[in-house]
Amino acid sequence: MNKEYILKRNEDFKKIIDKKQFIKNKDYIIYYDKNNLHQARFGISVGKKLGNAVIRNKNKRQIRNILSKNKKYYSNGIDYIIIIRRSAIISSFQEKCTNLLELLDKINNFNN
Repeated sequence: MNKEYILKRNEDFKKIIDKKQFIKNKDYIIYYDKNNLHQARFGISVGKKLGNAVIRNKNKRQIRNILSKNKKYYSNGIDYIIIIRRSAIISSFQEKCTNLLELLDKINNFNN
């Protein structure tokens, strides 16, 4: 995933989360908001309570991998904040993939 598709600044996270547009399932909470760009941007958050740095980074790497391989499931012009829940830590990679893509598809259906 290129740097231009990544949200890192705390102000960006707060702005999107304060809009309170979100969708969730047992593994993820995804906050989203329109941006004025021609590309989707992502921020990924894993809380410290979910595990040590190795576990948190592994899950973030897996999410980035899912996102880069499935660009058709998210629309351009939307910022996404993906918050990983505890159940995603113990899920298999395939379950993580299907649950995340399900939510992204729902968001796209809402915005079209």
